[in-house]
Amino acid sequence: MDTFLQQLINGITLGSIYALVALGYTMVYGIVGLINFAHGELVMVGALTSLSVIQALMAAGLGLPPAAVMVAGLLVSIPLCMLLAYAMERVAYRPLRGAPRLAPLITAIGVSIVLQNVAMLFWGRSYFSFPAVFSTTTYSIAGAAVTDLQILIVLLAGALMAGLLVVVHRTRLGLAMRATAENAQVAGLMGVDANRVIVAAFLLGAVLAAVAGLMVSAYYGIAHYYMGFMLGLKAFTAAVLGGIGNLAGAMLGGLLLGLIESLGAGYIGDLTGDVLGSNYQDVFAFLVLVVVLTIRPSGLLGERVSERS
Repeated sequence: MDTFLQQLINGITLGSIYALVALGYTMVYGIVGLINFAHGELVMVGALTSLSVIQALMAAGLGLPPAAVMVAGLLVSIPLCMLLAYAMERVAYRPLRGAPRLAPLITAIGVSIVLQNVAMLFWGRSYFSFPAVFSTTTYSIAGAAVTDLQILIVLLAGALMAGLLVVVHRTRLGLAMRATAENAQVAGLMGVDANRVIVAAFLLGAVLAAVAGLMVSAYYGIAHYYMGFMLGLKAFTAAVLGGIGNLAGAMLGGLLLGLIESLGAGYIGDLTGDVLGSNYQDVFAFLVLVVVLTIRPSGLLGERVSERS
């Protein structure tokens, strides 16, 4: 029971991060039909940028409170991620909007590789350790341990997801996004600027990616230039699991994937003396992807649609 509760806590924490990243995938796909495989690299850039700012502030010895140091990192990483997302959409994806679907897909993979190598040139190949900005407090719940960092990650992720739902369902921008996703041509006839809506989706996804990057680096204590690749694939898996193009599905898929990974790794680790648990943790994500695509390609909350002739 202790193992179950502990892995449940870990899974919710990890799933909250997956859900934030998956929302970036599902928003862009829902509006423009593009799988932006470079989205994981925005998480990486956000993590490394925030970490660089935090390390610089800590080295300067200004005596800032931990919250101010973390916010300062986000104030730099969020605009940078938004700028990168805008550049990706404007330079790499918009010219291919009318091209066959394979062209933007290959381009997205190419953009991902370019960003990885640019980050490697700028930050190097080394792993960066997250500085001791704050001391974590551990609480015991029925034999399981939960830290205040895990609580903060879950609460902040929940607030961001709730805020995104408010934007999508209660604002003019959200109305334009939903109209463009339904039918871009008809929305254009009604005065909706599809280009602005698509850019807004990329920018919103970039904000979530930057925050998720700081969460990941703080949670695991490290960041490096290749961290976005695997995280991006897992977030894409979460989006497919919930129903890509569906916001609620991305949130549900992220949480479920985090729970599946944590519970699977925890119990296999117990059975094998923790030899296989962490080593095979990534297998569960892609096993879920294979199973979902085989049984229900539309995802848990996705709608079954017939192909148009």
